[in-house]
Amino acid sequence: MRLAAGQPNNSNWMMERVVKKTSRAERKALRPHEILEAAFEEFAAKGYAATRVEDIATRLRITKGTVYLYFPTKDVLFQEMFRHASTSSADLSTAIGSLRGSCADRIRDLLLIAYENTANDRKTRELLRLSVAEGTRLPEMVDCRHELFIAPTLAALTALVEEGVKSGELRHDTAADTPDVLASSIFQIAVWHLMLADRKPIDGKALMEAHIDLVMNGLLQHSGQSPDLGTHVRADGAV
Repeated sequence: MRLAAGQPNNSNWMMERVVKKTSRAERKALRPHEILEAAFEEFAAKGYAATRVEDIATRLRITKGTVYLYFPTKDVLFQEMFRHASTSSADLSTAIGSLRGSCADRIRDLLLIAYENTANDRKTRELLRLSVAEGTRLPEMVDCRHELFIAPTLAALTALVEEGVKSGELRHDTAADTPDVLASSIFQIAVWHLMLADRKPIDGKALMEAHIDLVMNGLLQHSGQSPDLGTHVRADGAV
């Protein structure tokens, strides 16, 4: 049917209404994500105490009431922001499951993945800063950090070391009994970056490689050694 001049096309009009409604629905669905992203920027720049909810709202050009519609208190907003920003750390578990090769190869790759996640991911660095600054007041935040990053890393390292010792690829020594030492350099580098930033830069990748080389050479089984040393000899020769 032909439309008379000036007569609206109902089909097009209805389609435009559907598009507008869908667009509004999509914007509403995205709003919590946008608020959490803006909250991260404000909290990272100012810390918890100095950040106001209205600052977060202003960054998004919305009202403070809109923020409270999704997050009823500043504490809730802060904790949800922390968990939201930790998604890159949660991806670490997926990376751990994809490791291949010998135990030594997988340990090295795991440590490098964890290093990249900590040293080269801005959100991860800022979350560490906030954990140190606000952890006493908000212990749940530290627990979240441990759950999403530290625990899976240490669990994977422990499992790999135990597998390597059992197969004879790795020695059963102090490092095998305390696999946390394998990850210690990651946190050393992260804290260095947080404290000294660009004032005293270090080559974190080189330091990480050196640490991995040192620890793995201590763990690797060498010819002529028993897979389970049992006792440890001190530098002065005493047992």
